[in-house]
Amino acid sequence: MDPEVDALRSHGRGSDAARAPLGRLAPSPTGRLHLGHARSFLLAWWHARSRGAGVILRIEDLDRERSRPELAAALVEDLAWLGLDWDGEPIEQSRDTSALTDAVERLLAGGLAYPCTCSRAEVAALSAPHAGQAEPRYPGTCRGLWRTRDQAQRASGRAAGVRVLVPEGEVEIADRVAGTRRFDVAAEVGDFLIQRKDGAFAYQLAVVVDDARSGVSEVLRGDDLLPSAARQWHLQEHLDLPHPDWIHVPLVVDAEGRRLAKRAGDLALAELRARGVDPRAVVAWAARSAGLDAPERASAAELLRAFDLERLPREPVRLDSPDLDRLLAARA
Repeated sequence: MDPEVDALRSHGRGSDAARAPLGRLAPSPTGRLHLGHARSFLLAWWHARSRGAGVILRIEDLDRERSRPELAAALVEDLAWLGLDWDGEPIEQSRDTSALTDAVERLLAGGLAYPCTCSRAEVAALSAPHAGQAEPRYPGTCRGLWRTRDQAQRASGRAAGVRVLVPEGEVEIADRVAGTRRFDVAAEVGDFLIQRKDGAFAYQLAVVVDDARSGVSEVLRGDDLLPSAARQWHLQEHLDLPHPDWIHVPLVVDAEGRRLAKRAGDLALAELRARGVDPRAVVAWAARSAGLDAPERASAAELLRAFDLERLPREPVRLDSPDLDRLLAARA
């Protein structure tokens, strides 16, 4: 542990550590981490550690089809290469899903969720997405038909997933960077899945339950996930869980304005490591993109005290060719 990091973590926590703020790093092992991920994780770490907050590392590996152990190991190496640390051992989300099972059963028993036998094709055919929507709105076909999954499966002869009941009306999300935003989940998305027919738990439910049981009080992530905050707000209300301090930061985009894609392997950190790039150059680039006066090379710990969320730019960060060339030329 870097002494400066340790001092900042300990400052002001004392006997009240159990109630101290807690941030998290929550990568998904479905692809390689790239420079956009590096920036978001650095910002989350700086924001937490600069105020003496704790940080946990949670590997979000519930996607059975795409998550791979070797990718999980690689992302831990990538984060450590950047100079980031966390409290305790990495938490593998798939290791203990009992709290997720309990949450689904609570929602079903309370009439706040219901079994759904609709297929994706049926939902798409019934409700095409409007302009700007990433998915069709669920029209409520199965709402009110059954109380339990067994009942739904016996009546329909089909496997059943579970959808959460979304009340009508807008949700107001107060975000430290994006400002106050309003979302109407009922009108835009409808009742959304929290457990699939094969038993897999949806991201929205998993992140809400696991944040709460770990004591996470602040969530800093890319602003592409800002609409998810509204869905998570509904689940937190239904399950009587606290709302975290939301901080959604603008993404890194390429020269054409496209967000960097994990699946395309854009500037993967593993590739930069293999090329011998100095991680301090990556850290310094991320710091400058966050409005800090950083040198060409600096460690994450060296920039802790300079971090200020208020200085963060409110527009996407463009990663242009000169920046890339400088990074690739910065050998350790």
